[in-house]
Amino acid sequence: MKFAVVLLLVAVAVADKLPVDNAHFAILQNEQHHPNEEGAHSFDFETENGINFHVSGSQGETGGAHSIGDWSYPLPNGDIATFKFVANENGYQPESSLLPVAPAFPHPIPDFVMRQIEFAEQQRAAEARKGNQQ
Repeated sequence: MKFAVVLLLVAVAVADKLPVDNAHFAILQNEQHHPNEEGAHSFDFETENGINFHVSGSQGETGGAHSIGDWSYPLPNGDIATFKFVANENGYQPESSLLPVAPAFPHPIPDFVMRQIEFAEQQRAAEARKGNQQ
C-alpha cells in the first residue's frame, strides 16, 4: 500500500510539471482495492487530459510487496509518455523508451582501467606469496 501511495505521488509530481494553463481536469476513474488477507491490492486512476496510472500487486513471500503497473501522460508535442514497472525483492524496475539506456557491453575498456586491474592482480599475487612463506 505504501508503494501505491509513493507511485501516486510520482504521478502527481509528473502531472504538476505538465503545461496546463491553470486548467482543471476531471477525474474519470479512481478505483482503489485495499490489501485483503493475502495482501492483494490495486489502484487505477485516469483523468480527462490523458493521465493514466494502474498498479496491482500482492504481498511477497518474505513480506515485501510485489507490484506491477504502468502510467502514461501526454507530452507537449502530443505524444504519449508511457512507463511500465515491476517492483519486488529485486527493486523497482521501470521500462520506457524515454529512459536512458546504458551502452551495450562489451565496450572497449580504457587503458587506465586495464592498468589498475593488472596492478590489483599483482598485489593479490604478492599477498598470496607472502602468506605462503609464513
